[in-house]
Amino acid sequence: MSRQVFLYDHPERFVAGTVGLPGRRSFFLQASAGTRVTSVALEKTQVAALAERMDELLDEVVRRSGGSASVPAVAPSEITDTAPLDTPIEEEFRVGTMALAWDGDEELMIVEAQALVELDAESEEDLAEAEERLLQDEENGPPMLRVRLTGAQARAFAKRALDVVNAGRPPCPLCSLPLDPEGHVCPRQNGYRRGA
Repeated sequence: MSRQVFLYDHPERFVAGTVGLPGRRSFFLQASAGTRVTSVALEKTQVAALAERMDELLDEVVRRSGGSASVPAVAPSEITDTAPLDTPIEEEFRVGTMALAWDGDEELMIVEAQALVELDAESEEDLAEAEERLLQDEENGPPMLRVRLTGAQARAFAKRALDVVNAGRPPCPLCSLPLDPEGHVCPRQNGYRRGA
């Protein structure tokens, strides 16, 4: 069976979003063009890492071009997307690996998210070899979402993604772990709760 690639070249919409209440949220990347919508699930840390790396790469593009690249310094307010994810959300796959690249000729950000794949291996060397074969197999690899964005679209995606990540539970002032609405046992207090 050949590899399934969900390709979006200049999508109408590419966003990170969530479903559920803080503490129990599921995170998604969603790309859409016309009536076609693709949603892939991933972890909160993956969303944060993608947004941070995207901003870093865009900053580097601006620096190397001396400011001549068509990349805004901040997300343009006119293309800010605060709408919820399109429903129904049908998860195509859970993301395992992601990659970012800048196409200097076309001045586009390329985002790739590949499906998580379970590999059977008896040793670390076997596992590394199996991963390498899988990554190089363009025809039979795992499903992939590939999105090509302008610099402005990429900035807007990164800003929204970081906003989504930061909209969760507030951190404990002592340990920085998320506060749980049902109660929080802080490791810095060794379980001791001070009286009022």
